[in-house]
Amino acid sequence: MHFVITRFQRLAGLLGRPRALIGLLLTALLLALLLVWRPWQGLAVDSEHDHDHDPVPKASARAEHAHAPGEAPDAHGAEPPKGPHGGQWLRSGAATLEVLLAPVGEQTRLRVWRPAEGSPGGTQAGELEPLQATVTWLTGEVRRLSFEPDQGGWLSREALPEPHAFEIRLTLPGSKGPIEWVFTASEGLLRLSDAQIQAAALGLEVATASPLAPASQWTGEIRLNEDLTAHVVPRVAGVVEQVPAQLGQRVRRGQVLAVIASATASELRSEWQTAQKRLTLAQLTHQRELRLWQQKVSAQQDYLQAEQALQEAEITLAHVQQKLSALGLSGTASGALNRFELRAPLDGEVIEKHLSQGEAIKEDAPVFTVSDLRQVWAEVDVPARDLSRLRVGDTVQVHASALDTSAEGRVTFVGALIGEQTRLAKARVLLANPNGAWRPGLYVTVTTRAAAAEPAVPAVTVTSDAVQTLDGRPVVFVRVKGGFLAQAVTLGRSDGPRVEVLQGLQAGASYVARGSFVLKSELGKASAEHSH
Repeated sequence: MHFVITRFQRLAGLLGRPRALIGLLLTALLLALLLVWRPWQGLAVDSEHDHDHDPVPKASARAEHAHAPGEAPDAHGAEPPKGPHGGQWLRSGAATLEVLLAPVGEQTRLRVWRPAEGSPGGTQAGELEPLQATVTWLTGEVRRLSFEPDQGGWLSREALPEPHAFEIRLTLPGSKGPIEWVFTASEGLLRLSDAQIQAAALGLEVATASPLAPASQWTGEIRLNEDLTAHVVPRVAGVVEQVPAQLGQRVRRGQVLAVIASATASELRSEWQTAQKRLTLAQLTHQRELRLWQQKVSAQQDYLQAEQALQEAEITLAHVQQKLSALGLSGTASGALNRFELRAPLDGEVIEKHLSQGEAIKEDAPVFTVSDLRQVWAEVDVPARDLSRLRVGDTVQVHASALDTSAEGRVTFVGALIGEQTRLAKARVLLANPNGAWRPGLYVTVTTRAAAAEPAVPAVTVTSDAVQTLDGRPVVFVRVKGGFLAQAVTLGRSDGPRVEVLQGLQAGASYVARGSFVLKSELGKASAEHSH
């Protein structure tokens, strides 16, 4: 009793000191926290022991809310749970499956494992149960999958083509009825709101099965019509005195292009005049000797010599005239004997000029190029496989994207030889050019249609502008629930404005006909952000 009274008196003394009172209160609070913490710790340990028999790892507790491959992590940044084979865990009540989109050769197939009872890292032992699966693509296509045993699980016999944007419902028999799991993937899905669609000015159309006339298309280039083009050379050396023709000028056949002072022209004209006078003298001598021989005044031999001299003079004059004609000269000249007039060989336009007044030129120098541009050629390179589709006389469509204009032309030549390196053959299209719009050097597209006797084939077609290229493959952006899907397609023939889709798109599907390049750009941005 004395001890308690003593302790009480000491405690009363401490209460009178502020620092001692604060220390006493902190000690009491620490003791209270220790008493509360120990029961919670015991509960946590018991909880961990309770989960030792759960066939799914702790991370699989989020399996029901996990994102499919290709989707972003959840709001907390957690990645989808992975199984021992690298697949995704799926939960249906207490039953679980591991699912993986796995490459098999060049195809993608579905692998499924069911964990063994009490073994999170193992697989179901014994005979596998019959697994059923139904795939529903975002585009609306539905397909059933069949499976075969493989690697302790199931492997689908059918491939899953890209894009992997679908929902797969997997079913296994259970003691209380079928057990169902749902696996989703949204690869290539671009989510856009109505406001974003309107801002991007996307044009939507419906893919239809419409007749498409078989056609082939090649790229080419506008060239000069070589049959109506002349490279003018003077054919005599000399000095340029006048150049009346200007670059770009329209000239007529025989019109003077340039005047040249040439020693060769002077020599030939002098030679021609000499031969002309010799011929005149020989003719007079021949006539006199003929009369004398007929009057029997002179011998026949004198007459025969005069006739031989006449024939030689005629031959000499003809030879000189041929040399003048080969050079475009005449024996007579409007001025000096050395004056040479270079004339246009055909009607056309002066498109090249390589001389000026006072310049000394050689006889083989190309000084003018004159071409009639009212007709031009469109030359194309045709692969060997397409040569049967192009025949001389066919009417084709020539289109220049730079001018946004088209015109019809006629095939005048299809090469019989194929290049050893390019494996291409040359073809030529004659194109009327009355206004001069088809300028040589312009790139064009040449499209040929099949003969009218060949019927048009109904096919699912889309606009040519709808087709984009992703990872080296053609795709069409299809409108699906939740956004737009980059649907891989296999293309067929084209008639220019439209192209045939052989695989990947069904009639009635809504697709982006105009502005699809915007979606391609947005998808590229999304892929870049995801990679970081």
